[in-house]
Amino acid sequence: MKRDFADFWNLLWELTLGVCAAFALLNLFAPAQDLPWKPLDLNRPIGTATAAKVADFVLPATAAPEETAAVTEACMQVLREAGVQVERAEDRDDGGFCVVRGAIRITGGAVTRLPGDPVMQCPLAVRYVIWERQVLQPAAQQTFGSRVARLNDVGTYSCRRIYGQTDVSARPSEHARANALDIGGGTLEDGRRISVLEDWPGDGPRGAEGRRFLTRIRDGACRVFATVLSPDYNEPHANHLHLDGAPRPLCS
Repeated sequence: MKRDFADFWNLLWELTLGVCAAFALLNLFAPAQDLPWKPLDLNRPIGTATAAKVADFVLPATAAPEETAAVTEACMQVLREAGVQVERAEDRDDGGFCVVRGAIRITGGAVTRLPGDPVMQCPLAVRYVIWERQVLQPAAQQTFGSRVARLNDVGTYSCRRIYGQTDVSARPSEHARANALDIGGGTLEDGRRISVLEDWPGDGPRGAEGRRFLTRIRDGACRVFATVLSPDYNEPHANHLHLDGAPRPLCS
């Protein structure tokens, strides 16, 4: 009996050592973007743990002002460490479901600046920077041989329900929380313009390359944002890409 007990503890000890060794090897050699316990680094490729790391900065509906301030500051620090200039914006409450907490704006730095420096929730800004670096710019360079200089027809905050409906049973839009980003197109550094409305079909000014570029940045966005809607989804999205951080995953 005593021998059986000793054998059991020896086996348990060996298993524990094996697990510790496996964890140490994983921690040492696996890409940091795939390990949920490693800090979020916006310069790294999109990994299996990237979305979960961004979600750590999402504020719960019941967050107190102190929690909002602390979480938003930590989120902004991640952006600053990535070379992005960012500032805290005034939170707003326009009544009902139109409430923005943890509001920030990107003001410059190592990122394609959005026209008008629109206000958005900090996790949305983080998602945008990841997408801009890991999806948008590589796709532009590989497709057109030129980087994106600016994005056009951009929208974030809008106090409304989805599709602007007035029916009180309609779901509030993520725009009402500054948790959504609409992008109508972009202009390359060489002056060429890409438009979702004109180039999505593949027979617009940019031809098949335009279609290939737009579908690529849409598909890449699905790895960063929770909801990504394009002209393939429905007619109201014929002229823009909708990117948001809603808890309902959808990629179309």
